[in-house]
Amino acid sequence: MLMLAAAFIVSMAIGIPIFFAIVVSGCVYIMFASTLPILSIAQRMVVGVDSFTLLAIPLFLLAGSLMAEGDITPRIMRFASAMVGHIRGGMAMVMVVSCMFFGAISGSGVADVAAIGSIMLPAMKESNYRPGFSAALLGCAGSLGTIIPPSIVMVVLGVTMGASIGKLFIAGFIPGTLAGGALMVISYYFAKKDNLPSLPKTSWTEKWNAFRGAFLSLLTPAIIIVGILKGIFTATEAGAVASLYALILSKYVYHKLTWRRFFEICLGVAKTSAEVLCIIAAASLFGWILTSQDIPQKIASAILSVSDNRWVVLICFNLLLLILGTFMETTAIILIVIPIFMPIMTQIGVSPIHLGVMVCVNMAIGANTPPLGVDLMTACKVANINYEDSFKYVAAFIAAMFVVLVLVIAFPVLSTWLPDMMIGE
Repeated sequence: MLMLAAAFIVSMAIGIPIFFAIVVSGCVYIMFASTLPILSIAQRMVVGVDSFTLLAIPLFLLAGSLMAEGDITPRIMRFASAMVGHIRGGMAMVMVVSCMFFGAISGSGVADVAAIGSIMLPAMKESNYRPGFSAALLGCAGSLGTIIPPSIVMVVLGVTMGASIGKLFIAGFIPGTLAGGALMVISYYFAKKDNLPSLPKTSWTEKWNAFRGAFLSLLTPAIIIVGILKGIFTATEAGAVASLYALILSKYVYHKLTWRRFFEICLGVAKTSAEVLCIIAAASLFGWILTSQDIPQKIASAILSVSDNRWVVLICFNLLLLILGTFMETTAIILIVIPIFMPIMTQIGVSPIHLGVMVCVNMAIGANTPPLGVDLMTACKVANINYEDSFKYVAAFIAAMFVVLVLVIAFPVLSTWLPDMMIGE
């Protein structure tokens, strides 16, 4: 175990990409500290990605990319502007609501940041919003795509925990909405402090026209969720349906997609999916080694021997995730940490759905916490500012999201009420 951990830490410390760091540590352990056959390295990596459910990842990525190409983002932003633009700091409010809506289509925080930021950031700069504030808000609002369904992170969680992906999707609604509301409250505070303007108030007719223009786009998450709830299709099949629907909208309804761009998008999705699946394959090897050596059970026994108090365990678990989120990739964290803590959570009575939502909120916070902070880093690149320029503002937004995390931990009903009511146990 010490050799496995040491090899992984050293690999990370010298800057080896996460995929290779996991594989190298697994190979070192198998070759020098165990009796496991070397052939098992390739076998376990293949088994790790040999899952029908994991097909949902490229399919949802494809749906989000097609939607981004098909004039979907401006339609969503016009609707968001009609709804909340009249509030002080209106453009900041529009950014948060737009990210929430687009997150319900793309399922990816980075895609959310890129799609909304490319349009909103130049407009906010012209309205005298500080670039650091805009980038910090964009990174945190974009990460809501991790919590709000259909989240790609939830697909990975569902596969890892053996939990219902449909239930996880439904469970993200309330926490995701709370997190969005918390970001809007902080935005309002900065808007008052810096005397930022609001947008002109719209009439009910303008609101209706904006809703009508965005209706077909906003129908995407509804199709996915209703289809899963009614048993019409699985989460993977929902991704295929969403991709087909996005293709029809972008190509034949809005006439924004060309076949040339379609194949370029497919190539980009294939590359992104390959990166994610490589990490999953490597983490599967890592997890298998841990399991074969009874490491999760030993760690669980060690932790519970110190304290079996539910709150102590939950606090330690969430602190660990917050720390790991500052320098590790989301998928790797899930695939390494969850198999270790699942036995512990089961013993203290935490449901997989509650656990999954806690992880998603943690990952959204970690995606904006330096030094890695992939969503925040992406937002700063889109805004064309130095990474450090956003730190002054991002702390307040992270604090707001942390409050939501505390609420999710303390009140499991925020995660479980909707799934129990709509699906049943």
